[in-house]
Amino acid sequence: MFDYSFPAAPIPHAVGKPPICPNLAPDPELRFALTMPERNAAAAMAGEARPRVLGRFALLAEAMLGAIAHAERLGAGAAPQMLAILDREDRLVLAGAASAGAVAWCSPVASAAEARAVVSEASQLRAQARRATGWQEAELAARLRQRAELLEACLVDPLWRAFAARALQMAA
Repeated sequence: MFDYSFPAAPIPHAVGKPPICPNLAPDPELRFALTMPERNAAAAMAGEARPRVLGRFALLAEAMLGAIAHAERLGAGAAPQMLAILDREDRLVLAGAASAGAVAWCSPVASAAEARAVVSEASQLRAQARRATGWQEAELAARLRQRAELLEACLVDPLWRAFAARALQMAA
């Protein structure tokens, strides 16, 4: 689902202040995991890349607040980072791009037909990015991959689509 267009940046923490998302160990009471993509190219090529867990939360609202807290720790000039909230079965609940104190959540697709259209468009964007890379157009390729990632962030698991859409409406 994630590509390499968003650079992985270290997560800064204030000195003497614990991180907002300290609950990293699996816990049955903490149903949601705030994650970001793993940037280990070897693991990705081997098909073993797993998202890096930033925190675990009992409620979706808490996970969304954890994402905002993570975004607030990003510097003003930092590149956007893709964040995803997964349930305990690793199904996508919500995803978005975090940058400089805010998270731009992606609205989930509403139907299977819309999901197919998103997958098709994202595939076309990735093909264009590969061609742009071959033409030595690294910036264009990165923008195309970023657009594909943002489209794929809308591919919320069917079980969570209506719930995630409602959560975004309530948060707005």
